[in-house]
Amino acid sequence: MRSLRCRSVRAVTASAVLALSATAKTLPAQGAQSAGAADTVLSIAKPRNPLPAEAASASVTRFSFIAYGDTRGRRDGVNEQYEHSLVVESMLRTIKSMENGPEPIRFVLQSGDAVVNGRDPKQWNVSFISLINRLTTIGGVPYYLAPGNHDVTSAAELNAPGRLVGLQNYLRAVGQLIPADGATRRLAGYPTYAFGYGNTFVIAFDSNIAEDSTQLAWVRGQLEGLDRTRFTHVVAFFHHPAYSSGPHGGTTIERPTLAVRANYMPLFRRHNVEMLFTGHEHFFEHFVERYRDAAGQPRRIDQIVSGGGGAPLYTYQGEPDLRAYTQAAGADSARVTHLVRPGVRAGDNAYHYTVVHVDGARVWVEVIGVDWGAGFAPYQSNRSTLGDSVVRR
Repeated sequence: MRSLRCRSVRAVTASAVLALSATAKTLPAQGAQSAGAADTVLSIAKPRNPLPAEAASASVTRFSFIAYGDTRGRRDGVNEQYEHSLVVESMLRTIKSMENGPEPIRFVLQSGDAVVNGRDPKQWNVSFISLINRLTTIGGVPYYLAPGNHDVTSAAELNAPGRLVGLQNYLRAVGQLIPADGATRRLAGYPTYAFGYGNTFVIAFDSNIAEDSTQLAWVRGQLEGLDRTRFTHVVAFFHHPAYSSGPHGGTTIERPTLAVRANYMPLFRRHNVEMLFTGHEHFFEHFVERYRDAAGQPRRIDQIVSGGGGAPLYTYQGEPDLRAYTQAAGADSARVTHLVRPGVRAGDNAYHYTVVHVDGARVWVEVIGVDWGAGFAPYQSNRSTLGDSVVRR
């Protein structure tokens, strides 16, 4: 790739659950306060073109969606996120260019770290929300955010004080975008939810608390109850990758990563989840995990790390240590291939986002670099097939 220019947690107490549920149900509507208010997080505007009811889109088999992550900026709380704004401007152009084509963009997934400090309402209001409002109003698309460690802290305990503050702010920001507490596709009191569109089902969960048994049981229940005749593609997006090669990966194995590996990856293999979109590492990389399902059929999970949404870019630090992980997979015979590595120099990695194209059984990804990274070509081109279907474009 050519060098680019320049650069098992404790259960939450019953009172904490009730408090979180009450917070989610009493969030103010968009515009209920002035944009300059610094003590309460504003709600992101509803999308101009919301997704239809799940049953209404059952016949849809061709569309696209955007996935990216890590938008936090160097001057959060002071100015609008500049690097993220470049990404959003490019997204708006892409959404516009595809809106009348065969694969219009129907929603955006963001895998976490919206701001540097999610406990500070000013960072959400000043630096992040106005940009997302452009996507939901001008672009017209639904926007789904999974929480990162900077948003709700990295605390494993659900009732940790810092986490409760960050979570309240997160829920205020996304209150008009995600399923409501009490909905079938929402785990009450958690930033954990799902939705279905066309032939694709999407699950978001909080990887900061990947040890939590309540969240894990809810995700398992969603997968076990899924109509796989309709939902031929299943996507999960969350913050911490199961494996990565940046400063959070390589020979370093963080607590949430270990929990994702131990709790969620076997579940994903059991239910043939095809695509994982994560962040945490501020660059682009792509892993493929191959295994055999219960019937002995070969399967594949694509994990894409897309953390180039505006946070300071990282570089390659070394291969993840997967010996214990693959050994633990045992009968699943998990084998992991690092399909795309990030660059070792800052100039090799670019701010970017991905466009995922769904066409029946076929899925392919397009990586779009922005600003000085406009020529970003991580596959020696900027696109690749996901899954084992052959896609010619």
